Amino acid sequence: MPAATASGANATPNGNAKSRDHNQGNQDKKYTVEQKAAVIRVRRCSATAFYEILGLEKSCSDAEVKKAYRKLSLLTHPDKNGYEGADEAFKLAMAVVSRAFQVLSDAEKKQKYDRYGGDPDNRFNPSSAPSASPFGGFARSPGGGRGPMFEDEISPEELFNRFFGGGGMGGGPFGGFDTGPQFVFNLGGGPGFRVHQFGGGRPRRRPQEANGNSERAPQSAMSVLSNLLPLLILFVLPLLSSIFSSSAPSGPSIRYDTPEPPYTMHRTTPNLRVDYFLNPAEVEDYSNRNFRDLDRKAEHSYVTNLQYDCQLEMRTRNRRRDDAQAAPNGDERSEGVSTAQSPQTSNPPAPDHKEPTMPKINISNSTASSRAPENPFARLGVKPSTGDTGNNVAPSTGMNRLTEKQLAPEQRRPSSTAGENLHEWEDKVLRAIFRITLNPSTNADGHGHHLYNVPSVRADLEDQGQPIRLSTSVLDQAILEVASASGNIVPLKYLLRCWKRVIGQWKHFKSHKAEESKLDILKEAKRLCMSYCIFAITMPEMFGREQTDSSPLIPHLLVDPEDDEGICHDFLTEAVSRFAEDDTIEPALVKAVEDLSRELAKKTMNDDYKPYVLALRHLVRYPPLVKAISQSSIFVPLSTSAADLEVTTLLGPFFAISPLQADITTQYFSSPKTRDRAFITNSQQALRMTLTTHQHDLLDIVNHIIKSDKSARDRMLDWFATCVNKNHKRRALQVDKKLVSSDGFMINMAVCLDQLCEPFMDATFSKVDRIDVEYLRRQPRIDIKDETKLNMDQHTAEKFYGEPVEGTNNFISEVFFLTLAAHHYGTEATNQTMSQLEKDLKRMEKHIEEIQLDRHKWINNPAQLNMFDTAVKKYKDQIDKGISYKYAVQGVLLDEQMQARSIQFVRYVAVWLLRLVSRTQFPKQPLRLPLDSDPSNFFGALPEYFLEAVVGAYRFVMRNMPWTISSTQSDELIILCITFLRNSEKIKNPYLKSGLVTILFTGIWPGLNRPKGVLGDLLMGLPIATEHLLHALMKFYIEVENTGAHTQFYDKFNIRFEIFQIIKCIWDNRIYRENLDRESKANVDFFVRFVNLLLNDVTFVLDESLTAFQQIHNLSQELQNPQHIETTARQEKEEALSAAKGKAKSYMQLTNETVAMLKLFTEALADAFTMPEIVQRLADMLDYNVDALVGPKSSELKVENPQEYDFQPKALLSEILDVYLNLRNKESFILAVARDGRSYKPANFQKATAIFQVRAKGLKSPQELQAWTELGKKFQKAKEADDQAEEDLGEVPEEFLDPLVYSLMTDPVILPTSKTTIDRSTIRSHLLSDPNDPFNRSPLRIEDVIPDTALKAQIEAFKAEKRGASLARANIMDTTPG
Repeated sequence: MPAATASGANATPNGNAKSRDHNQGNQDKKYTVEQKAAVIRVRRCSATAFYEILGLEKSCSDAEVKKAYRKLSLLTHPDKNGYEGADEAFKLAMAVVSRAFQVLSDAEKKQKYDRYGGDPDNRFNPSSAPSASPFGGFARSPGGGRGPMFEDEISPEELFNRFFGGGGMGGGPFGGFDTGPQFVFNLGGGPGFRVHQFGGGRPRRRPQEANGNSERAPQSAMSVLSNLLPLLILFVLPLLSSIFSSSAPSGPSIRYDTPEPPYTMHRTTPNLRVDYFLNPAEVEDYSNRNFRDLDRKAEHSYVTNLQYDCQLEMRTRNRRRDDAQAAPNGDERSEGVSTAQSPQTSNPPAPDHKEPTMPKINISNSTASSRAPENPFARLGVKPSTGDTGNNVAPSTGMNRLTEKQLAPEQRRPSSTAGENLHEWEDKVLRAIFRITLNPSTNADGHGHHLYNVPSVRADLEDQGQPIRLSTSVLDQAILEVASASGNIVPLKYLLRCWKRVIGQWKHFKSHKAEESKLDILKEAKRLCMSYCIFAITMPEMFGREQTDSSPLIPHLLVDPEDDEGICHDFLTEAVSRFAEDDTIEPALVKAVEDLSRELAKKTMNDDYKPYVLALRHLVRYPPLVKAISQSSIFVPLSTSAADLEVTTLLGPFFAISPLQADITTQYFSSPKTRDRAFITNSQQALRMTLTTHQHDLLDIVNHIIKSDKSARDRMLDWFATCVNKNHKRRALQVDKKLVSSDGFMINMAVCLDQLCEPFMDATFSKVDRIDVEYLRRQPRIDIKDETKLNMDQHTAEKFYGEPVEGTNNFISEVFFLTLAAHHYGTEATNQTMSQLEKDLKRMEKHIEEIQLDRHKWINNPAQLNMFDTAVKKYKDQIDKGISYKYAVQGVLLDEQMQARSIQFVRYVAVWLLRLVSRTQFPKQPLRLPLDSDPSNFFGALPEYFLEAVVGAYRFVMRNMPWTISSTQSDELIILCITFLRNSEKIKNPYLKSGLVTILFTGIWPGLNRPKGVLGDLLMGLPIATEHLLHALMKFYIEVENTGAHTQFYDKFNIRFEIFQIIKCIWDNRIYRENLDRESKANVDFFVRFVNLLLNDVTFVLDESLTAFQQIHNLSQELQNPQHIETTARQEKEEALSAAKGKAKSYMQLTNETVAMLKLFTEALADAFTMPEIVQRLADMLDYNVDALVGPKSSELKVENPQEYDFQPKALLSEILDVYLNLRNKESFILAVARDGRSYKPANFQKATAIFQVRAKGLKSPQELQAWTELGKKFQKAKEADDQAEEDLGEVPEEFLDPLVYSLMTDPVILPTSKTTIDRSTIRSHLLSDPNDPFNRSPLRIEDVIPDTALKAQIEAFKAEKRGASLARANIMDTTPG
């Protein structure tokens, strides 16, 4: 019987099957009843009793055959089964399944087998099938030589490549071998350079002569020297040259390609524009000259290494050509470092590696975003080869395009040679592919590759009298024997290398249309190799290895697919194709991906994370595998917390990689307080470059998942939805970072979703109608239940969404609403965190300053002082960490490309919202304002964050990166702001509406080449703006009086300040003023409310500002002699002085803007300011402030450094005088000033004139001063007339006087609830600021008052009587003599 392959048998060259029967190595092992039964059944059956051995029925499928084989192999494996004969039973089981599968999977062969029995393909003795061996093979050809194809000479091209091309010394078409050592240059480090060898086979022996004589001709000394001369030139001369050069370090370390801490300082050389990165700490003391020298050195090193890289590329191509000839580099015995690691996958030195070197040039690309290695010829301007750059390239990819006939014999592809039959060809091919030998005295092939001896196979062939050669019949047993051998061989590593060789041969012969018989041999070899690879992954026990917790695929997924030990495209294609017939492959690959994710979860951006990302990018290119991965239990776990999403979900660790991870920010921005702006900017740029590359990889992964299969796409969308739904707390006022996902994770997700939206976001909004608002009522993935709605209470919203609608959600709607949520909980939440962080840092720095003032208290107590200093240092470290994080977040968010995509998305959101609220086909149809009411109120049922996302994105970009927004992107934004300010009733939250004002405000900030900002010019010419903007701003100016918040009093001034700036920007446009004047006459009540509130503001801020200056003046005077004041009193006064200064600074800027607005509006709307309910208040306010500025107490306004508070009293007085002049032609205004009995003083007008004539020349023109003087005379004349009229009236009856202001009523009305009689102008003025009856606080509207016509008639009669008496007295006086 055949001997076992892993049983502990004596595998010496002289061993045989008989001697091994007595030493199976399982005598001491135990066995179960099932194991014993399996051994007995196998040994009892004949070698061709396929069904009986496997325990199957004739109706079995291919998958059942495989499954039965795996079960039987485990039951009979001699390492597991101690029953006598298990060794032989295991060997027979291993052999029979291969033959069984060949026979039973072929319909014709299966039919023959079922009909006749025996092996239908047995070549030796078909008639004796019951005793035939399943290992029957091809007959060996006479002579048994290696064949003439191994006897060729070395071509001149190969000799040239050996010395100058770096590799490609492939001997035979199947015996390609090591391309020589792989190099990583480390320039510097003392004289010369170091060369690291990453493996490779032994040096090639010269092929034997064609006549079979293996003796070499003696070489002369000159011949040896001539052969070595190229090597001397290439290696020795640079070594000698560097010996005489300085060995001391000549500069800082340099890194190319991508930044990586601590190499974060970015520079670009001036000539070749080469980007490189430095450690800032190494160049702190560098001058400009030093940097110029460093630029030149960087360019020289860069070009030198590119030239070397080109040589490596040529060597790599030749190596791949030889790999295609089934002779790759390496020795599968090594379990450690890959023996044929390509230059593209060699690991660069760690960034923190320190040694006295010259600049280290890292030209490896282990973190490149593409799996295909970069072609260095492209960087040198050399046209790259158009041939295949994979592992199976044709030999035409050399520098000289030689035809097949022109190539040297050993470089030609395998072909049948004279005297070689198919069996010899099969033996030769299989030996070369699987590196197997049947000759116990041979350990290596002609190229130095280690060969694996399979004595058991040889013994079985000898026992059966078959030729000693490899064939597909015994290949199954041979592979198992090699992979199960003891020692340091790793089965999967060995098998993967075999796979690369067999797939290379298969592709070559298939492309050259070889004979079907050869293709059948290679096909079977390929099938067996893949099968055993799968066994090595899923059943390592078969080879005597223990099962590990981590997938054995992990180390092979982390190297380049083209590496000898990498998982290549062909391997995955073949594995995926077997999913249906082998139910172990799919879970094995899924487990590998899960383990990749778990390992990556332990890493940060500072670690070597790139191979994990590239591995997943490679795997998701196979739709069946993607579908399987998406069904993983950890893809979308049923229950996981927000903080665990980036650790426990399959994709979480990939999205968690970010420069915002712990401890990374401090490496990019170490000692942040000591760094200048240039350092911070360079570090942020380096950070962005790294992150952008990673985000591109993430998008590629997500795109392949979404495009692979509907179920996978749904699972991908489920994962995104889970991430946003679990992170609602990120928008809380106080966020506990331990309970939510990180900023970096959420930003990566938002950026990825932004890019998923790009395909349907065109400039013409052609696909905006695909966004279905009914999605939100059709079991949406996003959870909006607890979100505040735009204009709907919670109860109504629940009822609205509680009525689901039928239909199917499309992909565009899914991604659109997910992206909106990602903006809200991702980037906008990070912006909110940043704002709070900046406030906290200011507070902490102020606190640390206060603490350090107490240090002197511990100066005499060293122990306490040490504790104090330690605590302070710890506190400062926290501040530094916060500042570093702030800089890192700014670096992430200030990415122009990222923000451009964000603006593109929110612009689309703005258009969609306008279409929804207007029920039009905007922008194809223009909007008409004001909007009609919407019975469905779909807009009001939307979450507030739908509009917040637009406001937040534009506000951030307007403030930080306004140059990224073009005018073509702004029309929709302006229309959105005007629409919702004009129809403010559509939105419930006043602070959300104030965000629209803020967008317009930041949009008019002057910038580079934009004196009116991004939006200013558009506001001046856009028709909807000229028609509706001013009204919209004034309307919100009125509404913001009551926001409902406890801070509303101060909030309204901030909002109104922004409104003033927008109005000033557009005021020069005559169209705005004309529209305003026309509307003021048509909508009187609206303008009266606006003017009243404007007067309130002017009155308040002027009073607060001037009072603060009086306090500053008085307190400063008192503190000039502090020795006369007690300590406590002095501290109180100093605190009061500080408070007064702060108050003056905050109010004075608002005062200047408010008075300027009053000046503008009194010029344009004089009639509105002189209405009865307004004019008297206006006159009183103006008179009071003129008295404060020029009256007796004006000296109390003098303070030191008035410019510190932006206080210019003369300019302020000039603005107030302009208001007087704007209204000088209104009789009601002149009379109101004259009637101001408290503050009107003619002397003040004269003092004001003197000030502008003497001390403030230039502020007022002579014409204006003349008009001012004449106006003063009008006031005096009106005052005299009014006094006379009041004297004529005499004592006015109580019932004729207004109960609030005690003046004679002119239009008395009765209030409906309190029944109080009051003048109409008085109650109208009251209702402008208070909507309640002043006497009983019940709600009141001006329309509800009742005219008191009887009392009005009595008042008119009283006035007529008094006027008549006055005229009579005047006539009596006129009749006096003289």
